[in-house]
Amino acid sequence: MRKTFLAPLSAVAATLAFAVPGVAMAQDTTETATTYEAEPTAPDGTKAFGIEPYIGIQGGHAMFDRDTTGSDIYPKANGGKYSGTLVEGVAGVNVPLGPVFVGVEGSVAKGVAGDINWQYGVAGRAGVRAGESGMIYGKYGREWVTFDRDNVGRPAMKPGEKSIGNPVYGVGVEVGPKDIGLGGVTGNSGIRLRLEANTTDFNSIRPMGGVVMHF
Repeated sequence: MRKTFLAPLSAVAATLAFAVPGVAMAQDTTETATTYEAEPTAPDGTKAFGIEPYIGIQGGHAMFDRDTTGSDIYPKANGGKYSGTLVEGVAGVNVPLGPVFVGVEGSVAKGVAGDINWQYGVAGRAGVRAGESGMIYGKYGREWVTFDRDNVGRPAMKPGEKSIGNPVYGVGVEVGPKDIGLGGVTGNSGIRLRLEANTTDFNSIRPMGGVVMHF
């Protein structure tokens, strides 16, 4: 009688002994097969969506038409045009939206040669993301410029005038390391080279080139 009672228990125990490892193995397999979808990124490793702050430095040359002179500044004594070489710092934020982006940027430039003393402004930017890690964009905002003394040492700005403010329009392109074959040198460092051309109220032209670093 005792053997008859123990026999089914032995059979159940044996069945569990084989079944439990099988369940554990199946669970391990399921966990191993589970994959988590990675966050979308741009080709250079930056976020496809989000907020991208950046800083940069660039240099170039600004040339103003004679129409720039008026109630705010004196005409140059020799009848020439105001111009100057600039070094500029920029800081801004991009908001990537998949294949496009929008953003805002502030800038401050110091004249290192020529007639311009200071130039500063703020502008909105919008464009498309191109290539491996590049951008093509347009910008619109407002810019202020302070002129230095003209070629005969006379102050350029008329009394009471500290700067001239005008709308600014611009177009530009930024390319990352992969676009120019520098992936092996800089890697995913967040560095982009920038080329840009601006005009203030269509009375000037200012080509610039530099480097921006995003975070």
